[in-house]
Amino acid sequence: MAILEVKNIGKDFDNTRVLKDVSFSMEEGSALAIIGSSGSGKTTLLRCLNFLETPDSGTITVKGETLFDASAKGSRKEKELREKRLHFGMVFQSFHLFPQYTALENVMLAEQLLAQNRPDFKQNKKAVLEEIEAHGRELLTKMGLAERMQHYPHQLSGGQQQRVAIARALALKPDILCFDEPTSALDPELTGEVLKVIRGLAEQKTTMIIVTHEMAFARDVADQIIFMDGGVIVEQGPAHEVIDHPREERTKQFLSRYTQG
Repeated sequence: MAILEVKNIGKDFDNTRVLKDVSFSMEEGSALAIIGSSGSGKTTLLRCLNFLETPDSGTITVKGETLFDASAKGSRKEKELREKRLHFGMVFQSFHLFPQYTALENVMLAEQLLAQNRPDFKQNKKAVLEEIEAHGRELLTKMGLAERMQHYPHQLSGGQQQRVAIARALALKPDILCFDEPTSALDPELTGEVLKVIRGLAEQKTTMIIVTHEMAFARDVADQIIFMDGGVIVEQGPAHEVIDHPREERTKQFLSRYTQG
């Protein structure tokens, strides 16, 4: 069974149709890359999946549970949206770390807030917080940041900050980890260290959706690729087939920019 099913997602901003009947599915443990020009709808689609934007049409289903159905009536309460977002971990382009917190504190924060809702929190507060700290330390160590846990964001390189952001997204154990152009804010020499982390997550069969402009990386790491243009999916299929042997003319035109010169 697919871990994620997206059907006929549509989104308008003012009178502009940004997403038009976008549908796809993905299996647990797979990596999906979404490619396309700026303005093609990639980031809007990711934001809809994370409930940072509300689609105007369509459905989103995770593990057989329909999290969103545009045809369903009734208001969507913020508490319900927060719960739905827990299915997805989001890594943004520009890190979005809290500057007043250390790397470790940034990673622990969401888990600490959620833990306060546990019925046993007051009685076992010390043990729960120690468990959360141990989890945060484990994640940062996996990101190669064992020596940077007590550093503040301004004391970290861009690549290190993005790795903290990845650890933070993993902290809540999401079903699907989403990346929105994770290297676009980085200097070229720092891009490699972040891509290495994502490659490692793919090898561990972490379910991921990656919006990226790194074509060679998408081909080598993703199982499937979606090419978007004008708010629609123009082409989708196995990564090597889409990148190396695109069927659609629009896909060929887009990819030719990355193979010229």
